[in-house]
Amino acid sequence: MPTQLTLDQHLAALRVAGNTLAAAAGDAGLSAKVPTCPAWNVAKLVTHQGMVHRWAAANLRGETGHDTQESVARAAEAADLLAWFAEGLDALLRTIAATDDDARAMVFLNDSPSPKGFWARRQAHETTIHAVDAVAATLGRWPVAAEVSIDAAVAADGIDELLTGFITRGKGRLHTEQPCTLLVRTNDTGHAWTVALHDGPIVTTVGETAPADAVFSGTAAQVYLSLWNRADDLTATGPAGLLAQWRESIRIRWS
Repeated sequence: MPTQLTLDQHLAALRVAGNTLAAAAGDAGLSAKVPTCPAWNVAKLVTHQGMVHRWAAANLRGETGHDTQESVARAAEAADLLAWFAEGLDALLRTIAATDDDARAMVFLNDSPSPKGFWARRQAHETTIHAVDAVAATLGRWPVAAEVSIDAAVAADGIDELLTGFITRGKGRLHTEQPCTLLVRTNDTGHAWTVALHDGPIVTTVGETAPADAVFSGTAAQVYLSLWNRADDLTATGPAGLLAQWRESIRIRWS
């Protein structure tokens, strides 16, 4: 799961996304519904992301007994939920920066980098996607990529993490009766991934490595948000229903 971004770029993306999330949450209001996460309102979105920031920092510090429900309880008690969120974001950024490059900690994606690099990258994208959820709450609908400011290099990195790290874990949930080769391509950054779909585990290779039966394409931001089911903004060619099957099968959930 290679990345072309530096640690500083991931930390900058994390900071930008956290600030965007907080600003959009304030604009939408804590009781507003989140169209991209229909079971949530903005307060639950902010609480979730603030809890995850604290959990990620605890993992890097080696705190195996960290209680995520305690974070949720603290959020419910906070006089200012957005200030509570900002405190967790700042603490996570400080923790990542202070962590030794060779520190040992839990990671959970295929071919992960070192824990320090893993958590910087993971939280940059976790927070970016949930910032999009907050923007969706201000709009009252799913956004399009043009309505969300995401750097193209960050978006391409997030596509790579999803395609090589997340969906290749275990047996996967996206299966096809007949083998199908899906090419995912970003038109602005020139990146490509070849995804082999069949009745077993998904296999992703970086680059255009085989003839494609289907193509998902667009700008990096369009593809990034669409594959994370936060926008309906990419171009799909190939077997009818494959994009709908992706939306139904590829759902990354907190557990």
